[in-house]
Amino acid sequence: MNTSLTRVPRHRALLGTATATLLALSVAACASDDAPAESTADDTAEAADYGDISVQLSWIKNAEFIGEYMADTNGYYDDAGFGDVNLVAGPSTGVAELVSGQALVALSDAVSVGTAVANEDAPVKIIGTTFQKNPFTILSLADGGDIASPQDMVGKKIGVQDSNVSLFSALLAANGIEPGEVEVVPVQYDPSVLTNGEVDGFVAYLTNESLIVQAEGFEVTNLPFADNGLPFVAETVTVTDESVAEDREMLKAFLVAEIRGWTDALADPEAAVQLSLDEYGKDLGLDKETEMAGAQEQNTKLVVSDETVENGLFTISDELQAQTVASLADAGLEVGVDDIFDLSLLDEVYSENPDLVDYEG
Repeated sequence: MNTSLTRVPRHRALLGTATATLLALSVAACASDDAPAESTADDTAEAADYGDISVQLSWIKNAEFIGEYMADTNGYYDDAGFGDVNLVAGPSTGVAELVSGQALVALSDAVSVGTAVANEDAPVKIIGTTFQKNPFTILSLADGGDIASPQDMVGKKIGVQDSNVSLFSALLAANGIEPGEVEVVPVQYDPSVLTNGEVDGFVAYLTNESLIVQAEGFEVTNLPFADNGLPFVAETVTVTDESVAEDREMLKAFLVAEIRGWTDALADPEAAVQLSLDEYGKDLGLDKETEMAGAQEQNTKLVVSDETVENGLFTISDELQAQTVASLADAGLEVGVDDIFDLSLLDEVYSENPDLVDYEG
């Protein structure tokens, strides 16, 4: 198995005591001069010169970020007024990079953001999301644990990474399962513990380990968290509160470029995946068939929804925001919608660029 493809899940213990120090640092260095206040949205993008920025990715440069690759390759970041856009490979939750000023934007997830806000009072906000549904799943073998419902976990051995203990506990709580009814086996991120029979189920990603195990010839069963009590957004466009206040036009320009890039990635995923194989992830030994399968899975099941069809990519409905906060509460994280979300920038983007809503063309 190509273990370089195995995901380090992004819900992890965040930051620690060092975060308190980092929170005092500014992200102002990410920005240059603002665009003229009186210009239109299009004129602002043409006249702006925001300089170079860094975007912290949550994972390695595989097909998960094909929208960013298209935005970069097709000149959408340039059109938006940016110089070099440095896509920094993870794994990372991105919060530390944001609060320390190392990145303007981080692609993260609501659990990581909610943990940082609830436990460390991190000054960060989600201003949009790539994935309408999170890709977490309990992965099992069809001829093994065959875990198709939450109750199927009862009496089973479930491999859970240290970073995902709280998230798994939330899954149990959301489905009325007592912790003692399931045997949690501490594991790392290699799903071979599942295929060799050490565990009956394994916390995984639908777009990664599930596909890798299938590529090895195993028939799998998935129990998606999003469909079983824990609907929260992932691959969130996350920034600092300071950036929202001081770099609003720059963030809006970034969102425009992202929407255009993901519009292209949805329209031509094969070309987008080829970019990850030939350029962005060329040193990772990525397998084209697996990458295409991952792109197809995320493009059809995670990136788009009834909400995006009606209101555009990256939008998060009021209902999904409330569901996300409820999911965080199940994980013991007490935050409100306004504590972690600010969709006002995206609202302005679509108000100023209504043509972007119709990503299906």
